[in-house]
Amino acid sequence: MRGDDQQLQTGMFSYVALEDRIPADHPLRGVRKLVDAVLAGMSKDFDGLYSQMGRPSIAPERLLRALLLQVFYSVRSERLLMEQLNYNLLFRWFVGLAIDDPVWNHAVFSKNRDRLLNQDLAQTFFAHVKAQATGLMSDEHFTVDGTLIEAWAGQKSFRRKDDDEAGGGGDFHGELRRNQTHASSTDPEARLYKKSAGQEAKLSYLGHTLVENRNGLIAAAMTTQADGRAERDAALLMLHELTREQSGRITAGADKAYDTRDFVNTVRELGVTPHVARRQNGAIDERTSRHPGYAISLSKRWLVEKPFGWLKQIGSLKKVKLRGLAKVDWLFVFSCAAFNLIRIPKLRAQSA
Repeated sequence: MRGDDQQLQTGMFSYVALEDRIPADHPLRGVRKLVDAVLAGMSKDFDGLYSQMGRPSIAPERLLRALLLQVFYSVRSERLLMEQLNYNLLFRWFVGLAIDDPVWNHAVFSKNRDRLLNQDLAQTFFAHVKAQATGLMSDEHFTVDGTLIEAWAGQKSFRRKDDDEAGGGGDFHGELRRNQTHASSTDPEARLYKKSAGQEAKLSYLGHTLVENRNGLIAAAMTTQADGRAERDAALLMLHELTREQSGRITAGADKAYDTRDFVNTVRELGVTPHVARRQNGAIDERTSRHPGYAISLSKRWLVEKPFGWLKQIGSLKKVKLRGLAKVDWLFVFSCAAFNLIRIPKLRAQSA
């Protein structure tokens, strides 16, 4: 018999709990458990951000859960995120809102979010997420690399620093433009940069990750201004922090851009064996490349590209919508933590 298609709302009340509407095998269930454990461990960090007096604001735990959804589902703006929270029951359940709870105004949400946009909080969140991956990460073998993050600034905003004229850009074709003489009026901390010959130079930042070689989880992340030495300098900083936590010697794989004498010598001083891809007249010789572990490290280099692909296609980091190095760094580190949160429940299920 044909069903009825009358567009009538027959019931005013729902007697099905929000928890019961989410499938038991939904991927976000495992992520939600991890996120709750991470946020519970950060409670004291949140206390320091708020006054003991005044009107209660949006709970920071709910803010961060909503921001994670924005990364997971590639929601391009806070306005659309609030729209989704209004009618998407899965989003409401993940954030912690009841079915009848009012959704925040997008401007209020953004204003409260700005309180959390600091680099220390992002690194703390990342560290707590990393702690949840105990037993899933290698503590000996790593790979490091960097990726270009396009800034939220146009080419016409890149003008001479001594140009006091109002308005913008004009015709810059044929003009020699350098970071030493020019700056973006939209995002002064962005730098005109390209990673390889033949590519278009864009106003950009550089995101850097240190990935462990067992399951490809991100062990460290940071963002810098874009220049020719930033990748190697960031790698040294991340490896230095990592060696302070490790007792034994570790290996670090990387591409040919890291095969310089300064980098290789400094890495060895840190107690790290550089498994860097060799280039002609580079610093890596047969003393390193003759060992079987060297070839294994190079074969694992693809693991560092997997997070970059996810961060740019899913995490919306191909072109950021925040300005300034501090905010871009917060978004990059937070998105790297989101990548780990997606991967950890799957890896636990595989190893169970």
